[in-house]
Amino acid sequence: MTPDHPRALIAELCRQFYQLGWCTGTGGGISIRDGDVIYMAPSGVQKERIQPEDVFVLDLEGAVVERPENPKLKLTECSPLFFNAFRMRDAGAVLHSHSLDALMATIHYDTVFRVAEVEMIKGLRDHGYYDTVEVPIIPNTARECELTDSMAVAMEAWPKVDAVLVQRHGVYIWGRDWRHAKAQAECYDYLFRYADRMIRA
Repeated sequence: MTPDHPRALIAELCRQFYQLGWCTGTGGGISIRDGDVIYMAPSGVQKERIQPEDVFVLDLEGAVVERPENPKLKLTECSPLFFNAFRMRDAGAVLHSHSLDALMATIHYDTVFRVAEVEMIKGLRDHGYYDTVEVPIIPNTARECELTDSMAVAMEAWPKVDAVLVQRHGVYIWGRDWRHAKAQAECYDYLFRYADRMIRA
């Protein structure tokens, strides 16, 4: 298996996201589309210890076509939310972060996170330095799969943004491929952290 195979990438990226504090306590995850196949990190496991063989494989309808050999591994409840981005935005990769900075953004703002005139805005799709970034915030639920409809509504209402924040929970971010999704996630998280520090200053 090559290092750029989606299975290997998911294992590597989950380790990186763990180090950033995005996937602690088994939370968070990532999914990558490769043609007509979707690769998805499993649920309820320590993300920094995921191996390539632990990854689920799904078709474009969301059906599992290949399960890990370990029977204890479960498909993530994030699956329908990942598919929101695959279907509605033609995303090539989607990640879910439990970043504390993303969570704090949902504490400081009510229904929409807003920030302007910060250099990292230029790293977001179709945004420039003088643009105002607006990220919708949806209410949290007891189970992540129950967020599917409200996330879809937010995505329809905010077509320019590639992220949806979840109140007191975290954020879903996507991009045209894993590199784009990762870069945008780093930019969004920087903006969340910047806003938190500005408010606390």
